[in-house]
Amino acid sequence: MARGVDQETGVPTLGGDTVQIGIAVDIPEPWGSLLTRRRLEAGDPNTVPAHVTLLGPTEIPVVALPEVERHLARVAVAHLPFTLHLRGTGTFRPVTQVVFVAVAAGISECELLAAAINAAPQLRRELRFPYHPHVTVAQDVAPEALDKAYEDLADFSAMFEVECFTLFSHSGQTRWQPRRDFRLGG
Repeated sequence: MARGVDQETGVPTLGGDTVQIGIAVDIPEPWGSLLTRRRLEAGDPNTVPAHVTLLGPTEIPVVALPEVERHLARVAVAHLPFTLHLRGTGTFRPVTQVVFVAVAAGISECELLAAAINAAPQLRRELRFPYHPHVTVAQDVAPEALDKAYEDLADFSAMFEVECFTLFSHSGQTRWQPRRDFRLGG
């Protein structure tokens, strides 16, 4: 598949005319690097910074990106900042081999943001599973590594204000790159 950079937007593209995007709430320091490091220690090859996904990897036409950004700006203005409390661990096993840090408060705010984001025609997609906000700390690794991550972070707790969400793009060759933050409440 040919890869390149769109001349108008400067966005890395997958096939010349599409780009893969994702939208997430970043986990701030000091917790973000701790959870990212924990995922690496589990042997998870997905070395993405710790985050709560609002829209998973979605391929869109590059020409749709400006309208998607306008939609995201409208979504952000319509939602107020909120407190996110991460506490303890959970797992999706046996359905998928995932261990995560659970969202204890801020669940409905994440659900409302995810639903509003997905309302854009370019972003609507069939989900394999119902949306469940969480921070993945181990995925598709040995069962022992999943167990260790689950046990090691069972007492984890972090509370912080979410003031924005971030649009990321991915060319297929590089890591996910932050493209733009969208401040909640304008």
